[in-house]
Amino acid sequence: MWTRVGFGTTKTFGQVYLSLTPRCAKLWGVTLRQFLAVGNSNASGITLSKALRQISDWFQPAACNRAQRSTAAFTDAGGQRKTCEPSKSPLRQVATKTERNFWEIKLAHRPKSFWYPYSTLHNVAVLEKLSAAAGLNLLELCRGACGKVADIGAADGDLAFFLERQGLSVDVIDNEYTNFNGLEGARTLKEALNSSVAIRSVDLDSQFSLAGQEYDAVFFLGTLYHVKNPFFLLECLARITKYCFVSTRIAKQTADGQSLSRYPVAYLLGPQECNNDDTNFWIFSDHGLKRLIERTGWNLLSYFTIGDTISSTPADPDHDERAFCLLEKRPPILSANPNPVPATKEAGKTMISWDTADGSIGRVFVSVNGGQEVLFADGRHGSAPAHWIETGSNYEFRLYDSDHTRLLDKVVVAAVTQ
Repeated sequence: MWTRVGFGTTKTFGQVYLSLTPRCAKLWGVTLRQFLAVGNSNASGITLSKALRQISDWFQPAACNRAQRSTAAFTDAGGQRKTCEPSKSPLRQVATKTERNFWEIKLAHRPKSFWYPYSTLHNVAVLEKLSAAAGLNLLELCRGACGKVADIGAADGDLAFFLERQGLSVDVIDNEYTNFNGLEGARTLKEALNSSVAIRSVDLDSQFSLAGQEYDAVFFLGTLYHVKNPFFLLECLARITKYCFVSTRIAKQTADGQSLSRYPVAYLLGPQECNNDDTNFWIFSDHGLKRLIERTGWNLLSYFTIGDTISSTPADPDHDERAFCLLEKRPPILSANPNPVPATKEAGKTMISWDTADGSIGRVFVSVNGGQEVLFADGRHGSAPAHWIETGSNYEFRLYDSDHTRLLDKVVVAAVTQ
């Protein structure tokens, strides 16, 4: 639970509560109505990208200044106190300069109407905040054992090319048939930058497979509500990466005021209901999104929302709310209970339980006293009794993937000697 930091009439930023006083709004350069109307330039004169950029520029120094004047900062979900220190983000500054540079290159090759119209590199500051809230560093978590990250739903690939400039190996994954310019923007920019970023066209609405691919982190921003099967998608991602950054639209209520916020549900949009875009599908409630995250094999490390966090709806541009999440893959588990097994005159018994966590099939083998492995059980998750545990013997249970090629977890079981 995070403590509240208030600045007047409350606007919530996830679990840090922020509001705009008239003075703050003036300094910020955006009115509350403009902020809530993100995504509809006719109604508000400001896009979601611009609002996020202004939030990023304004929120950190404002929150830090307030924290300096009081003892309140915030605590994370684990109860650890976090302090807010005034600092500028070098990475954010680099992102701003890089965005300008990319636009110069883009316009030298194609007219502005060809390119994806919204800023993507404003997300760098948001991603840094999500990482910091979880006690992590954005670039360091991307530099793991796999040596590669992926940007899924990448538009023109700006974020991917930016991350490559930070020394990362990056894959762009998008569907050329639904991408804004058929991925020609990403390919054009790749050639102009002499980039090594790999560009892959994948239909995320199919029963796709990214088998053989492993990433330290996946960036999945603004795309979840555009896929038909978000459960399948997040479950698949949990099999190929340790960390995942997700942003998506959520809603507190229906257009006619029926509450969604109390329930773990999703609203299915009509084909032209939201921005006249038939690739918009599922708008989750706050609880629905968190339930989805938990059910697909993830731990939620940090989370906040922006926009209309009081009365958001699935489709109205004046009531648009966005959730930003940092997820960590939940590790597979294999356990025995009881362990050690109580000594009895007859063979002892223990219950072996397992869960692959990501929906994949696991296979449990057992080796007795270092001998050959024997299949004990299989399935995504489950429990099975081992009722033949004898005193003096050693039983090592091992959970593998479905191909019996990767060890996921193991547990050694023995009986108590009398």
